Amino acid sequence: MALLLVWLPPGTLSLATLQHSQAQLTLWHAKHPVLAAIAFFISYFLIAAFSIPGATLLTLMGGALFGLALGTLLVATAATCGATVAMLLSRYLLRDWVQRRFSRVMERVYQGVERDGGHYLFALRLTPVFPFVLVNLLMGLTPISVTRYAFISLLGMLPAIVVYINTGRQLSQIESLRDIVSPGMMLMFTLLGLLPLASRWLVKRTAK
Repeated sequence: MALLLVWLPPGTLSLATLQHSQAQLTLWHAKHPVLAAIAFFISYFLIAAFSIPGATLLTLMGGALFGLALGTLLVATAATCGATVAMLLSRYLLRDWVQRRFSRVMERVYQGVERDGGHYLFALRLTPVFPFVLVNLLMGLTPISVTRYAFISLLGMLPAIVVYINTGRQLSQIESLRDIVSPGMMLMFTLLGLLPLASRWLVKRTAK
């Protein structure tokens, strides 16, 4: 049943939809726990790989259905695999389109990777204002290796995943997605992402 959420008409996958379906999904998960986990993983992977809106909502559902530990494992693995596939699609199939569509941003990202390497990717993953989908597309045009991209993406996405999974355990009580991550928490994620870049810059400055 979780897999069917991906194919709902555009605009119908919402917080209200998940809350309305929570009882059915919970019952289905209780009867078929392994199948539910597999269906959820595939759903999340497809959303991440093909840039389909709804990853945040499915993360909340992962917390509601599977709890903190298993939910985090499923979401983190599916998100990392999906993001890596999206990056490869950008690198080998969508390169020309991405270059035309995001030429200005691409130049800054390429320079950032050249200058700071994996630290730059880590900062982008942790910064809430930089879209998850855009990171995948732009990083496909940089020389970063696939394994390094996947590992750093996992580390960078993990803090936010844990926050959303933990919040999803009380899915029925959530009134708005804006209530999940407070401005203070967004600032904390941003500062955490910028810390490696700041440390790298400070080392360079003091070494001169």
